[in-house]
Amino acid sequence: MTSLADQLSGPSDPGPDAGWQAQPRKGFFTDTTICIGCKACEVACKEWNGVPEDGLSLLGQSYDNTGGLGASTWRHVAFVEQPARSAGKQEAGLVREPVALGMPTLRDAGADDAAAPTTEREDFRWLMSSDVCKHCTHAACLDVCPTGSLFRTEFGTVVVQDDICNGCGYCVPACPYGVIERRTGPKGLKNVGIAQKCTLCYDRIGAGATPACAQACPTQSIQFGDVDELRERAAARVATLHEQGVTDARLYGADPQDGVGGAGAFFLLLDDPEVYGLPPDPVVTTRDLPAMAGRAGLAALALLAGAAASFLGRRR
Repeated sequence: MTSLADQLSGPSDPGPDAGWQAQPRKGFFTDTTICIGCKACEVACKEWNGVPEDGLSLLGQSYDNTGGLGASTWRHVAFVEQPARSAGKQEAGLVREPVALGMPTLRDAGADDAAAPTTEREDFRWLMSSDVCKHCTHAACLDVCPTGSLFRTEFGTVVVQDDICNGCGYCVPACPYGVIERRTGPKGLKNVGIAQKCTLCYDRIGAGATPACAQACPTQSIQFGDVDELRERAAARVATLHEQGVTDARLYGADPQDGVGGAGAFFLLLDDPEVYGLPPDPVVTTRDLPAMAGRAGLAALALLAGAAASFLGRRR
């Protein structure tokens, strides 16, 4: 039998641990090296799940109009601009000279190209990534839910039942990624006050279909399938990139030994997780509950012993 400590941290197969019949765990592998930032995943997610619009204006930082995951943003495409030189340190073999595309300039007609002022423009690169709920092996949001609204599905994913959630919000600070959130908005808006997040399209995968975001992704940056097979595919992709000189390539969330027991949605990144807005070393926030309960029990015993000693001392 799995111990309480193992149920709260460490490698595990979450579906069977929740009482379901064993079957392959489902999840996402997002290869950010081929993400083009088209946001088809965001649109498909909203369309299929009826997620309300959350702002179309750019935030003033790159082409991002959503900023991060939230109750009405179940998919968020990050646009990160950074100097190309940081990539060139380890990818010297991949750095190419700029190519003249024949685009018009602001110089006067007939001006001598040789006499034209030259300005150095720092080369840069885009890092794009479609973020989503990680569907953790050990999901603290689920552990702290007092109503059972959050539950583990037979596919190993974590889903909110809208009609059971009472809006207490305990799950919000429990998430180490800051994913789940209670929806706010005007009266009449769908599920206002209810905790909301990605369901990994529970209804679609239950019918044998691919989640809407992965189905809409034109480059297959978002890949859906069995988590074990996706981990093998991701490791092979990283090995290929390393052979090509992209030594910054690394996996995030794929290790069953990490602080959440491995994520059901993991990523191939080209820089540190913080660059993409991801926590570098997330830990399930309920991991230390057994130790805390033990200390609380010892403290209670000490108080009882002290009270008993005081009572007996007075009787003498």
